[in-house]
Amino acid sequence: MREGTKVTTEGYDEETGAITTPIYQTTSYIYPIGEKYRYSREVNPTVLKLAEKISELEEAEMGVAFSSGMGAISSTLLTLAKPGSKILIHRDMFGRTYRFFTDFMRNLGVEVDVANPGEILEMVKVKKYDIVYVETISNPLLRVIDIPALSKICKENGSLLITDATFSTPINQKPLVQGADIVLHSASKFIAGHNDVIAGLGAGSKELMTKVDLMRRTLGTSLDPHAAYLVIRGIKTLKIRMDVINSNAQKIAEYLQEHNKIKSVYYPGLKSHPDYETARRILKGYGGVVTFEIKGSMNDALNLITKFKVILPAQTLGGVNSTISHPATMTHRTLTPEERKIIGISDSMLRLSVGIEDVNDLIEDLDKALTSLN
Repeated sequence: MREGTKVTTEGYDEETGAITTPIYQTTSYIYPIGEKYRYSREVNPTVLKLAEKISELEEAEMGVAFSSGMGAISSTLLTLAKPGSKILIHRDMFGRTYRFFTDFMRNLGVEVDVANPGEILEMVKVKKYDIVYVETISNPLLRVIDIPALSKICKENGSLLITDATFSTPINQKPLVQGADIVLHSASKFIAGHNDVIAGLGAGSKELMTKVDLMRRTLGTSLDPHAAYLVIRGIKTLKIRMDVINSNAQKIAEYLQEHNKIKSVYYPGLKSHPDYETARRILKGYGGVVTFEIKGSMNDALNLITKFKVILPAQTLGGVNSTISHPATMTHRTLTPEERKIIGISDSMLRLSVGIEDVNDLIEDLDKALTSLN
């Protein structure tokens, strides 16, 4: 089956024959029957099923589920990095992830270098790193990292390549197939898809993920079984949701690009995007996030997001309902003004997460709100 199209079936519960995965809401298991599980912080049957699902979706040897996307990131990096390790990241990523590396990891004695947007390939050519960590599509500028090219250099240098593929999803891209060592997701976003659960996922080789899973058990970044059930439910509709979301986002990006109240639009599916050719080559779809700048001030941008009737102003993305946020005061508020300027996050920038609503309704909502701008 073509890369980017495979979605697994849930199967059935072998013990009971249930056609949906049961929620095993228990802390412990009777010995010796439940010796495989012991204690639900370590292993839970519902959570284990979800880990198997992400492994199948990403064509990995092993998957692991976590209590959040940041739980996935912290557990993975605390497993694989140590004092003296050299790590390369890029500046244009989720603000909390950036702070984890530049503040927390540095305090542990880890050397962290930061590439400016679009420069990570050049940096890995001139210096060897133990770990290279990237977002496959960056947040919020949507720069597309050339994972096949980056993975080739990492392998030559003996570097581990860890990817956060939250924005691309396994439907639009499979980083492991393209050469990455580990892929991580904030499953709270597109994978679960309904803005009703916090969860994280990771997948990779059995050797690496077994180590990460042991750290997850120690740190306690373990997923609740009911949350795991909700993510499994979301995975069932992931392909059909992403097909609609990809299509809606492309049409909205094209509409915004022509609007006289818009200064600039960032979307990998537009020819004006700096990584358009890379996106065409390595992505099956361009994703559900459209970032744009209005012609106006921060106050104009903050006022605009209150004018929508269909689109919801909220600091999240990836749901069936469209949401819009202001990166400078929301997702990237922990960055200094100087850091935001280097990335390209302006005070008039907005990040739109496109849902599965009728695209004409979304465009009408955008048009009415934008028309209200002075």
